[in-house]
Amino acid sequence: MDENVKQFQQGLIEIETEAEHLLLARHQLVENDKVRNGNREALTALRKRARTTKTSVPSPFESIMKNVGDPGSRTLIKEVCTTCGNHDFNERTWMMFPGTDLFAKIPFHAAHTILETDQEQLDIEAKKLQSYVKEKSLLISDKGVLADRISPGVLRSLVMLKDEA
Repeated sequence: MDENVKQFQQGLIEIETEAEHLLLARHQLVENDKVRNGNREALTALRKRARTTKTSVPSPFESIMKNVGDPGSRTLIKEVCTTCGNHDFNERTWMMFPGTDLFAKIPFHAAHTILETDQEQLDIEAKKLQSYVKEKSLLISDKGVLADRISPGVLRSLVMLKDEA
């Protein structure tokens, strides 16, 4: 085969590989969002059950300041969980563990703590996947594959946007 044909074929293989990685990352991002939404719904249900919102439970500082004038109180800080509030920490609730079909009745506080930790991990993973998708999109755009649909300059400006939140 001619050297130009081999180079063209190699370029197509590289682009196809990068596009496949991009599609897999987008699919993983969608699956990750489904799990994040499920966790968010579960946390909302637990907050409703405990009759709290993210801002309805006073911070430990507010608890300290409320008890400053009371000479009879000895405890300076009363640890208050922002999800549980005054809800019974040991009340048991059913929870299905992620990735399994196993249900377990675990303490309320442990259930929402597990969900909040998972939610934080999923948020971090989602940000990594989003940056990976941006990187792959820019790489494919630099090779000129998307030029017929979106100009490389426009795509580059979209990919270079940074989320400051």
